[in-house]
Amino acid sequence: MVVALSGAVGSGKSTVAEALVAVVGGERLSTRRMIIDLTGVESERAALQEAGDRLDVDTGFSWVADAVGAKWDEADGLLIVDAVRRTEQVDHLRRRFPGAVRHVHLVADAEVLAKRHEERRHNVIELGSYDEVRSHVTEAGVENLAGKADVVFDASRLDVRSVAAVALAGLGLVKTPTARLVDVVVGGQYGSEGKGNVCSYLAPRYNVLMRVGGPNAGHRVRDPDFDFVHLPSGSLHNRDARLLIGPGATLSLPILLDEIERAGVAQRLSIDPQAIIIEDGDIAIERAALDVIGSTKQGVGVATARKILNRGGEPVFGSEVRLARQVSELQPYVRSTWAELEKAYAAGERTMLEGTQGTDLSLHHGAWPHVTSRETTASGCMADAGIPPSRVDRVVMVVRTYPIRVGNASGYSGHMGREIDAAVVAERSGKDVEVIRTTEVGTRSGKPRRMAEFDLGQVRRAAALNGATEIALTFADYIDAGNEGARSFGQLTEGTRSFVGMMEDATGCPVRLIASGPHRDDVIEGREA
Repeated sequence: MVVALSGAVGSGKSTVAEALVAVVGGERLSTRRMIIDLTGVESERAALQEAGDRLDVDTGFSWVADAVGAKWDEADGLLIVDAVRRTEQVDHLRRRFPGAVRHVHLVADAEVLAKRHEERRHNVIELGSYDEVRSHVTEAGVENLAGKADVVFDASRLDVRSVAAVALAGLGLVKTPTARLVDVVVGGQYGSEGKGNVCSYLAPRYNVLMRVGGPNAGHRVRDPDFDFVHLPSGSLHNRDARLLIGPGATLSLPILLDEIERAGVAQRLSIDPQAIIIEDGDIAIERAALDVIGSTKQGVGVATARKILNRGGEPVFGSEVRLARQVSELQPYVRSTWAELEKAYAAGERTMLEGTQGTDLSLHHGAWPHVTSRETTASGCMADAGIPPSRVDRVVMVVRTYPIRVGNASGYSGHMGREIDAAVVAERSGKDVEVIRTTEVGTRSGKPRRMAEFDLGQVRRAAALNGATEIALTFADYIDAGNEGARSFGQLTEGTRSFVGMMEDATGCPVRLIASGPHRDDVIEGREA
């Protein structure tokens, strides 16, 4: 399809073009760029107007249709012409592409247009006043295009999503979501289940990698070794994927900026403008009050509370709220992740959403008060990301053979079932106890982790809460050191295979991935012998 936009200078045509690309994909074709390329004229309003008139005369008004035709055969989605200025240009488009042209005309109040012209900032050298702009004979006649348009929309109060919806109405391009293109990866216990390595293993299968949560949880991956805090854990294992941080994220600015630089992902990253920034005062409050629950004291909960409480103007709790859109250092990355997801859906691209922490640390479903400050189940992660349930294909729940919780000064940070220690696991498995002790420290806190027996009832409940479609089992080497380095299901010990079968029977979920060691290639997928 070709969508041809028209309207007076300042009516919002370019904004609408960008909204259309965000909603259904495609390419925006700028007639200003066409004029510059065809004539070599400077990007100055009066010169552009005169050059456009000359092209109309020289080509018999066909130059816009010719430029669209050059793109037609290779087009992937809409071709959005921003913008046509004469009815004859529209006529040429309709003759060249019969039945495939939608002409959308924008109108706005004169006062609104003049104000927008005064305030607009772009790379066109403007005339001194809006009256001068409109005095040009072609610009003065732009409103005549309304009579030939398929859609006329009043953009005085421009809501780009509304304009996009009206512009595309009836074309069959915007439909109720049916393509399930998102897979969600969540922790099924108390965090530190090994989600990072699972996500890094799966990352090459996706076009978009998305993360929610905050710096209270880190995901450690191997090959190369990297502790991911804000960025998706597969960022280094799929260098073509676009990276998104959703609106429900809580951001530590220094950690995030350092992570972006070290990972080298600046060109691929989008951060939603609604994500909140953690301030120093948030961390100070948590350090004074939350040791009893084993908090990592990164300020996430306090920042979240401020986002809720300080909506009325003057702060009633802590400092004023700063969102990502208000931070100069983040401006290269700030864009609507909803729009980025819409583009991915329209293109049929697959997205992996990576949750943080674990199901039984959920604010609502964990053993309060020994919980985190957010909803950690799949549905909570989807809400934080802005992903509807109708888009979700798979929910991969990651569980480990011995659950852990990060400890605190008193040694108790909440319920975890029957507790054991590293020595017991070492004796049962045959692994070196010091290897286990070195492994079991918090990625973010650095604190020793408490360990417990595998709780099948807890995992069954977590599978139900998350709507898990499959399970990824990690730390199979903790069951038996003989599993370490196994590359197929048949190479696992008989006791380990029985353990997997028992878990599948109890949860109703197939175990599709098994990690037999700490590295990315220590992953067994499927049941081949």
